[in-house]
Amino acid sequence: MERPSKKQLKKGGDVAKCEEKTSSCQEGEEGEGNKFKQLFGFRTSDLTSWNRFVHLMSRPTDPASLACLRFFFGLLMVFDVLEERGLGSADFLWGNEEQCRFPLFSFLSPLPLQWMVMLYFVMWLGAIGIMLGIEYRVSCAMFLLPYWYFILLEKTRWNNHSYLFGIIAFLLLVTDGHHFWSLDGFFDKDVRNADVPLWNYTLFRTQIFLVYFLAGVKKLDIDWVSGYSMALASHWVFEPFKFVMTEEQVDYVVVHLGGLTIDLFVGFLLFFDKTRLMGMLISGSFHLMNSQLFSIGMFPWAMLGTIPLFCYPNWPRPLFRLVPRAMRILTPDDDSDDRQPSPHCLYPKESVKPECKNTSDTEDSVSSQITPPTRPSLRHHATTLFSVLFILWQLFLPFSHSITKGHNSWTEGVYGYSWDMMIHSRDTQHVRITFVDKDTGRQGYLNPHMWTNTWRWASHPDMMKQYAKCIAENLRKHDVNNVELYFDVWISLNKRFQQRIVDPRVDMLTADWNLFKATPWVMPLLADLTDWRGKLVEIENHYLNSTTLYDIVFVADFPGLHLENYVHEDIGNASIMVLQGQVVVELIPEEGSDASPENLTVSQDHEMQIPGGRFHNVYTVSDGPSCYMYLYLNTTELTFMESFQEFELSVNDGEVPAKWAKDPRLDQFKELLKAKQNQDDGEIPSFGDRLTVYMQRRYNQYVRGARLVKGALMTIFQGHSFQAYLEGLNSNFTKPEKGRK
Repeated sequence: MERPSKKQLKKGGDVAKCEEKTSSCQEGEEGEGNKFKQLFGFRTSDLTSWNRFVHLMSRPTDPASLACLRFFFGLLMVFDVLEERGLGSADFLWGNEEQCRFPLFSFLSPLPLQWMVMLYFVMWLGAIGIMLGIEYRVSCAMFLLPYWYFILLEKTRWNNHSYLFGIIAFLLLVTDGHHFWSLDGFFDKDVRNADVPLWNYTLFRTQIFLVYFLAGVKKLDIDWVSGYSMALASHWVFEPFKFVMTEEQVDYVVVHLGGLTIDLFVGFLLFFDKTRLMGMLISGSFHLMNSQLFSIGMFPWAMLGTIPLFCYPNWPRPLFRLVPRAMRILTPDDDSDDRQPSPHCLYPKESVKPECKNTSDTEDSVSSQITPPTRPSLRHHATTLFSVLFILWQLFLPFSHSITKGHNSWTEGVYGYSWDMMIHSRDTQHVRITFVDKDTGRQGYLNPHMWTNTWRWASHPDMMKQYAKCIAENLRKHDVNNVELYFDVWISLNKRFQQRIVDPRVDMLTADWNLFKATPWVMPLLADLTDWRGKLVEIENHYLNSTTLYDIVFVADFPGLHLENYVHEDIGNASIMVLQGQVVVELIPEEGSDASPENLTVSQDHEMQIPGGRFHNVYTVSDGPSCYMYLYLNTTELTFMESFQEFELSVNDGEVPAKWAKDPRLDQFKELLKAKQNQDDGEIPSFGDRLTVYMQRRYNQYVRGARLVKGALMTIFQGHSFQAYLEGLNSNFTKPEKGRK
């Protein structure tokens, strides 16, 4: 479709003025429809037929706000590629060929390392292109395709905000974010300041609203409402609340109930004019606090950048007008009256009637023959249908776990696309991987971190299957060809008992798994023991109030199963107390001993001492699940601390008494005393020192990313060895710190 002429719309009154005139007449006739329009921005009649709805979704809208989102998102992604996506640590993430991967689709696998680095580079260039609005669609594709490749390649790195970034990038690709404040507009007058259809804003506003609202719906989970999901009150951002609340009250009232309330209602506050300012203040404060509480990369800043989307689309124009003309090098030469029509929009017929056109001269008569679109074309119908389907998909996907049952365990689905942010906290206490060589009968144990550096796989049955297959493939490389693999994984969910998540008797290589069926070898969460959590806190506080050297572990197990455990010889005082049910403790003789195992029965409310330096098994013999607690006291450390206290009291003005001269722990005592004195003197790094350290780390990360790109280019175009290049690079850099989602 040929683009309409601007002159046609300006001489006799432009489109916006005609719309205003027509709209005023219609609203004056509608009465209650006028009130509805004031509240929601459209009339109820716009929803009475598909054609009217298409006209509504294609209504011309100011492109300014969308362009600001495009610029800010692109800027944040320039840093995100270097940091959370991992360009600066690409060799550590993707350089080990034996490391196990957890892709969403089995056919996905990493490329050679130099090409993975180049994908990062393409993605980084795409982020710059999005920010500047240059070759806009190409830039969006350059960022989007590698981004989703990295996301789909590794489920263990999934989180909700990474998923959100991928959605925003996709929406930018299909919308007209380059119609204002872009290099495309600078070089192409047909793009400059052109209208965008309303559905562009509808998709973004709906998506951000759903991020808030669905996160609130998910927080209606009983664990969140009961206050067991998170413990954050010790952080400095909550200091103002501690003047009137205890830490327990802050965790429950502010963190849990406050977080639930904000997520459920802040989207509505942002939507309406009268409550928008309040919503902006609440959501802004919320995201600023999150930026300090969690290591979640650019997410808080990206969410701050989306808040203005709920304002009127022309909000940036008055701000740009405040910039002196002499300084408007990087800002648009703004004139809201200079907006030009776009073939992507639909205009009222009144806007192109004779009273809204000028045909007084030949040039304008020619221009008037090219009219703005007033009747929907196939494109308008398609974009409206796409908008509806996209919103329905975003409503469906977070609740799709009843279909993809194979991803479910104690929680629903793979974390990362359901907006169930921070609801489930897991404490992985024990993971044992046992392999049995079926050819020789030999049994052995594998380090769970041998081929992965995360525990995320241990919570999801689909990833356990993937990890088992990967382990078997790696064992074949070491001439172990025919094996069975058994996983014994103990996890505490939201401060419950530690319990098994999978049946340790099932061979993971032959275990059944189907995406659309519940996994039979996942052990159920012992929900009947949930009410014990309050009692467990009381027990823990009772012991820890006397000394912090106690270590307490609460365990629950199923009838017929047993826990194999080892108490280190430094733990001079270890005991087991049964809280519910009955267990048999089997003490395994020390290696080389001819003694037989000793079996002792322990009933509810009874306890027994566990000798150090030996293995033991705890069998659940009661009809129902057993609950018991381990109480460890490191007597070696206790003796050390008692001696240190005596040493501290005996030191006078830095002089150490002669009695300590031959003590082999003297250097440790001196170092600990110095550290304690520095802490007492309040030698805390200043804000400037901490900022310097932060900036230095980031600078090293960015430089390292640039050098990885340089090495990849040299390898691809000059045939150099990338491995040799990495060896030289790593001699000058330490491993980058891990940031976490």
